[in-house]
Amino acid sequence: MKYLPLLISSLLFVFSCTVENEELPILGNRDILENGDTIYHTIPDFSFVDQDSNIITNQTFENKIYISDFFFIHCPSICPSVSKQMLRIYERFEDNPRVVLIAHSIDTKNDTIPALKDYASKLGVISEKWHFVTGDHDHIYEIADDYFITARVDATVPGGFDHSGRIILIDENRQVRSFCDGTNAESVNKFMTDIETLLNEKK
Repeated sequence: MKYLPLLISSLLFVFSCTVENEELPILGNRDILENGDTIYHTIPDFSFVDQDSNIITNQTFENKIYISDFFFIHCPSICPSVSKQMLRIYERFEDNPRVVLIAHSIDTKNDTIPALKDYASKLGVISEKWHFVTGDHDHIYEIADDYFITARVDATVPGGFDHSGRIILIDENRQVRSFCDGTNAESVNKFMTDIETLLNEKK
């Protein structure tokens, strides 16, 4: 994974320092220009389709912060736990129009739009707040790397996909600001505090 060395150091920084700091760090690779300006890692342009057949792009999240994860409906391992934690985040920020969620399916063959619609309906969530998206297989797998997520086909693991349970926080500038272990409730508690910190930072 091309971001792994920086990711490890960023993890240590996030979990040791964000409690004390008023602002969250910006995570990922960065370039320092000759004039001293810093170019930070950002989420690239994307275009997916959600459970209501709406096209979801970066513009969907304009002037918002958003929470991202990668999953598949029939996952027999970590996805149910991560979805439970994502639902906690959804419910915590349900009434805040500045916070939106997006869940990327890595099983583009089986997680059709109707299947995603049914999945969202069973969770009792609204599409405008939590987008369950599918799209081009390669595009989803490529962009997973930009979110510091492992996602790949692997017939040797349960369900046939090797994927991370990480949940990621993205700011209004497409920058990664925090992430957590979506299988760990305490980690998610800390993450929700980071969301509040980012909301206050952007006021």
